Order: sequence, then C-alpha cells, then structure tokens
Amino acid sequence: MKWLKSILIGLGLLLATAVALPFFFSLNDYLPQIEKAVSDKLKEPVSIKSIKLTALPLPHVAIDGIKVGTTDDIRIGKVLVTPDLFSLLQSTKVIKSIEIDSLFLTQKALDKIPIWSKPETSRSPTQFRVESIRLKNVQVNYGKASLGPFDALVSLDSKGEPEKASIATQDGKLKVFIKPNQPNYLLDVSATAWQLPVAPPIVFDELNVKGVATLNDAYLNKVSARLYGGTANGKATVSWQKGMQLSGNFDAHQVEMQKIAPMLSFKTHVSGRLSAKSAFSASADSADQLMNALHLETSFNVQNGVLHGVDIQKAATNLIKKAAAGGETRFDQLSGHLIMDQSGYRFTQLKISSGTLAVDGNVNISPMNKLSGRVNAHVKAVGANVPLNVTGTVDEPLLYPTAGTMAGAAAGTAIMGPGFGTSVGAKIGGWAEGLFENKEEEKPKK
Repeated sequence: MKWLKSILIGLGLLLATAVALPFFFSLNDYLPQIEKAVSDKLKEPVSIKSIKLTALPLPHVAIDGIKVGTTDDIRIGKVLVTPDLFSLLQSTKVIKSIEIDSLFLTQKALDKIPIWSKPETSRSPTQFRVESIRLKNVQVNYGKASLGPFDALVSLDSKGEPEKASIATQDGKLKVFIKPNQPNYLLDVSATAWQLPVAPPIVFDELNVKGVATLNDAYLNKVSARLYGGTANGKATVSWQKGMQLSGNFDAHQVEMQKIAPMLSFKTHVSGRLSAKSAFSASADSADQLMNALHLETSFNVQNGVLHGVDIQKAATNLIKKAAAGGETRFDQLSGHLIMDQSGYRFTQLKISSGTLAVDGNVNISPMNKLSGRVNAHVKAVGANVPLNVTGTVDEPLLYPTAGTMAGAAAGTAIMGPGFGTSVGAKIGGWAEGLFENKEEEKPKK
C-alpha cells in the first residue's frame, strides 16, 4: 500500500503544481505588443499595468490597470476574461464572460465608444464572440455631474448582438432595463428615493420611465413621478451625439413648493401646492450645464401658500413710507406665467388673491437675482388699487408706492387727515399717474 500512497502524493503534488503554475505565469513580456495592437484599434494611447493567466475558479486572463487616452477619460481597475476552452480549437473563439471592475468614464469617452465599437471593414479569418459582459463599480462623469457607482450586465446572442442589459446603482435606488428592438432599444427605468445626478437635485419618491433609445438619443414617451407630496407626468427627448440636448413637457399636480423653489438658480421663498403645465428645452456641451441653458415656459397655480420676505398688504397701506421690506404675504391662490432662460425669470399675468387682498402685475428676476417690475394691490381696507414698484433682490425684496401714488397719499393726508384722506389721495394719485402713462404709451411715434 505504500506504493499507492506514494503515487497519490505524487499526483497531488503534480496537480497542485499545475493549478499553481498559472498564478506565476505572467504575460507581461507581451505587454508592448498588446498595448500597441489595442492603441492602433482605438486610435488612442493605451497602457496596461499587468496581464496574468489564472487557473481558478476557471481558467481566465486577469488584466490590471488599463488606461485609455492621455487625459484619463477611461480608467479600468481590473478585467477578467474567461474563455470557453473547447472553442479555442475552433475557428470562432468564444469568450464566456468579460468582467470589468472599477470602470471610470467621462463624457469624452462615451462620445468615442460608438466609434471604437464599429466593426472592421475587413475581418481576419479568426472570429471572436462574447457571451456576457459584467461591469462593477462604474462611475460616469459629465463635467461636474456624476452617475454612480453602479453595476451593469449585458448578455449577447450567438451573433454578438445584445439580448438584454440591466443597470442598477449599488444602493438599489435606480434600476434600468434595456431590451433590443431592432434597430432601437426599449428602456424601462424605475427609481425609489433617488436624487437627480444633475442640477436641480430633485429627489423622486418614485420615478418610472419608459422609452426608446438609439446610440445617439432617447425618446422617453412616458415619464411619471411622485415627489414632494405631488405628482408629475410628461415626455422628454434626450440627445448626446454632439453635447447634450433636452426637450419635453410635463404637468405637475399638488407639488409642495417649499422644497422645490430653492433648487432653482434664485433663492425663492414661497410655500404652497403647485400645479403647472410646462414646456422646456436646453442645449449644452455637458449634462451639468443643461440647467444654465434651460429655456422653460410654464403656466402655474399655487394654492394656500405664503410668499416670504415681503408684506404686500403692508406696502399698499403704509403709503407715506418710502419702501416696505420683510414680512410675508399669505394667499389663497398665486397664478401666472413664467419664462425662464439665461436672461433670468419673467413672471407675467401674476395674480395673488386672499380674503382681504388682490394683486396683479409683472415681475422680473435678473441672473444676478435683482428684482424689477410693478404690481397693483387692491386692499379692501384702502378701497383703492395701489401701484407698487418691485425692487431689491430675491433675498431682500422691496415694495414701494409709485411717485404719483405717494404724492396723492401725502396730499390727501394733509387735506383730509390720515385714513380716509390717505386712501382717497392714493386713489387719485394712482389714477392720474396711470392716465398720464397711458397717454404717453399711446403717443404716436415721430
């Protein structure tokens, strides 16, 4: 029995050596040739830290430290390539799986991938086919915006065409399913408690998106969301072939303004339930610049809210004072039309109503957050329409009566005393100022 034991020990040592040998067998001597071949294919400099043949758990090649380009647009921590051993003897070599760990991409890299993936005009007799590609810990940077880390899995058919693909953030908040529908791809996106990776940083309680995509753009024909106590529904088109383009429309219902408003480029201080019908478009070099390039037109209606930082009723009743600042205006309804673009915010057809106050007018907000415009306040206690100039900043708005209104109020107070005399004077002053303004506007041009 000693001879059997010796044979078993010998076979064990031989097997252990066979298994361990690939761990020490390096392909690094071939790195220059491999780097050159890949660089010639991609038309970009490629560097690889190491390549090693490994036996367990299945024979595969491990490639570490891949960089593409001179500006770090693509960085790959590790790649594991697992071949189908039996296919190595056939004309078509089959790669069972490619696993890519710690992948970093920029927008420049994403723009180049469709070019790199184009098939060669003339193929060599040797063919390769990949069955699956798995991505782990992927980070994509669009300028200042970023998406990730997330994982992805792509399954390919016998022709090398994608059968299906899935993407999921590592926290599980966002999931994307992609299914080929030649020549396009069907998209199905779902998210829970997920924050938009670009400005404004809106948080969706629930988000569901269905659409169709190509390598250059996507048409999202159904977008529905629950956010900030309300809902939103709409459609959008996104294109990324040359920079980023975005267009679409949405309807919002009963969304709480208190958290949404400060996400805009100005520091709005308003609460209430918002309903709106909006159309938007934008074109920029990168995703993080879309907000600055956004053009938005919307009609809106806010119910049961508070406009913080200004007391319109106080400004309309204290006519002798030069300007009114601070306080708040409670309203039953605030409505109007908004145009937002690079030149600022233009609120027209503004209407504010509450039990004792009615306001209408137009207000502009510059890119520097400066206010300008005029509103007309009708306060039941005064019994007159009081024109008020709007100035100051969004953080510190100021309202003050027009010159005619102040002069009339002062004269009425001097003649008939405060209270009744002030309101009558303000009414006459505002009426006279409006009369002269209208005549000036109607004056024919020379």
